[in-house]
Amino acid sequence: MQTSCQANEENRTPRPSAISISGLSKSYRSRAGKVDALRNVSFDVRDGEFVSVVGPSGCGKSTVLKLMAGILPKSRGTISVEGEELRGPSSRIGVVFQSPVLLPWRTIYDNIMLPIDVRKASRNEHRERALALIKLVGLDGFERRYPFELSGGMQQRVSICRALINDPAILLMDEPFGALDAMTREHMNLELQRIWTERRKTVFLITHSIPEAVFLSDRVIAMTSRPGTVDEIIDIELPRPRELDMTSDVAFGDYTKRIRAKFGSKAVFG
Repeated sequence: MQTSCQANEENRTPRPSAISISGLSKSYRSRAGKVDALRNVSFDVRDGEFVSVVGPSGCGKSTVLKLMAGILPKSRGTISVEGEELRGPSSRIGVVFQSPVLLPWRTIYDNIMLPIDVRKASRNEHRERALALIKLVGLDGFERRYPFELSGGMQQRVSICRALINDPAILLMDEPFGALDAMTREHMNLELQRIWTERRKTVFLITHSIPEAVFLSDRVIAMTSRPGTVDEIIDIELPRPRELDMTSDVAFGDYTKRIRAKFGSKAVFG
């Protein structure tokens, strides 16, 4: 088990950047004219780090993630992944969205294998990894089940496995637990922390839950209202591993109050 001292020492140790964002801006054209979604966003995510983003509804959180995934073109700025400029979707990046988007006619195993089939890669070469991921997320015995036979939380675990099947260095997550009930969401937070601890991927999480961001993250990026930009990056210096009881601690509460105060009582999250 990692102690508080060990965690703090690790946080002080310089690590290379997995993702570097510099001067990132995104504008859309609408009938009403130009809409600036993001303006001059800059930050780094270090290798193996867990970073979350919070901000008011419409501030561009999901837009940032889609730009980082290479599925939206940027207007200005640069995005570098492991030192190379990103110019489109990359096999080094896995993405998990709010909805699991599982194909109902495919078994759980076949849904996880979908990226392999799309690339026309060898299923045999990825079989052991798929089974290991299924075991990692606690879905042993469900390989031949179909999505309708699984709960929402279980379906999202399948989505995480699918994002990890190509063994990406970076995992982008866009409000993956937003549609789950409170108890399932708490359980999935613990599961995600365990998966991150065991696999040590670089994780970038978009969430509208400030407590979730504080519980999971090494750092939390607070964004402004649209056009979204970085307001502040807050280091979360809490010991790991984190248990749910920690959410009632004074230190945890201080972090959530500090972040919530940035948005005011009228801020709408989503």
